[in-house]
Amino acid sequence: MHSFHYENGSLHCEGVNLDVLANEHGTPLYVYSQATILDHYRRLSAGMSELDCQICYATKANSNLAVLNLLAREGAGFDIVSGGELFRIEKAGGDPGKCTFAGVGKTRAEIELGLEKGIYSFNAESEAEVAFISKVASEMGKVAPIALRVNPNVDAKTHKYISTGKSENKFGIDFSVIREAYERAAALPNIKIRGLQMHIGSQLTSVNPFVEAVEKVAPLVQELKEKYEIEFFSIGGGIGIVYEDTLASGQDHWWGEKEEKPLTIEEYASQLVPLLKPLGLKIILEPGRFMVGNAGVLITEVLYEKRGSAKTFQIIDAAMNDLIRPALYEGHHDIAPLKEPTSDETEEVDIVGPVCESGDFFAQNRALPPLEEGDRIALLSAGAYGFVMASNYNSRPMPAEILVDGDTAHVIRARQSFDDLIQGESIPARAE
Repeated sequence: MHSFHYENGSLHCEGVNLDVLANEHGTPLYVYSQATILDHYRRLSAGMSELDCQICYATKANSNLAVLNLLAREGAGFDIVSGGELFRIEKAGGDPGKCTFAGVGKTRAEIELGLEKGIYSFNAESEAEVAFISKVASEMGKVAPIALRVNPNVDAKTHKYISTGKSENKFGIDFSVIREAYERAAALPNIKIRGLQMHIGSQLTSVNPFVEAVEKVAPLVQELKEKYEIEFFSIGGGIGIVYEDTLASGQDHWWGEKEEKPLTIEEYASQLVPLLKPLGLKIILEPGRFMVGNAGVLITEVLYEKRGSAKTFQIIDAAMNDLIRPALYEGHHDIAPLKEPTSDETEEVDIVGPVCESGDFFAQNRALPPLEEGDRIALLSAGAYGFVMASNYNSRPMPAEILVDGDTAHVIRARQSFDDLIQGESIPARAE
């Protein structure tokens, strides 16, 4: 599942001691395991090998150039949601011809860039968007490849902020009107119907919603194949990862709060491949979190301990601006000391950051080993939706990022300086 483990009393990423990295590069510090990312990509690719399958990594999960380059060299395509992500793909050595462009609000500039670079498909989320893509393509003298995103009205049973497949969500076109939408799209000039796309949500830990959605949409796919000769069916991403008991690796470690069973690739493939193979189409997968989530940690240092009448707070040097998942949707991250505890003693504490917001916390009422000022901890499973959602709130410079390959650590993003904080800002000249 990942390559983080204790060795000689210290937490390691592959062959690298994380405490040594923190000494060299400071904290907060993001660290990613190359071996974990490659393992996840290769296992998913092997699991779907009976199909003509293209994995298009969801760039928004972690868009560092080194991560993108790693996946591009494995043959991955990319699911993008902005012009900036397409720019990153090219800079990382990726192929725009393997990119699907999603998102409900594509701008003229983004559509023009996608057409100029020759992306594989715009995954359109409304009929108004399709009409606008046709208009822009006509003005450029090009034909735009599109797929409509169908909303199958399937409950992914995940957090409401990351559920995307129900009728009340902003994404996609209602299943009840999708056929008429395709007819109108096919009648537009400068539009090539290339496929059908769906995505029902993120962090799914059961295969059942995937099966329900594919079974519901498969007859529609057959119709579109016969009528418009579509080339592909994208079933989106959403394969969940384990956020709790993540360091246990099958052992009975005390710090895991509960055993959380992941959705395995074997189960995912065994259920979906038989449903998808008869369609005779290219199948596109758009995983993000699955590829990189368990591959990353955020290292941080305890600044102070604050004991109150009701709670004990451990105040760390990482904050919600560095990792917003707990504040945004109460995302859980296991916490592991960089020095392996020598006893089972624990204390119930809140782990909080220095930002002036009550939501700036990483754990509440969590049983953790005793911590002291200067101790370092790792916030686990921080490889997805971590740095990419970071900000400079409170004028805090963003952390450095490290990619570990075996016993070698590469700096893949330098820590921001104070000068970086004000880059591009200016004070207007005023008459005396």
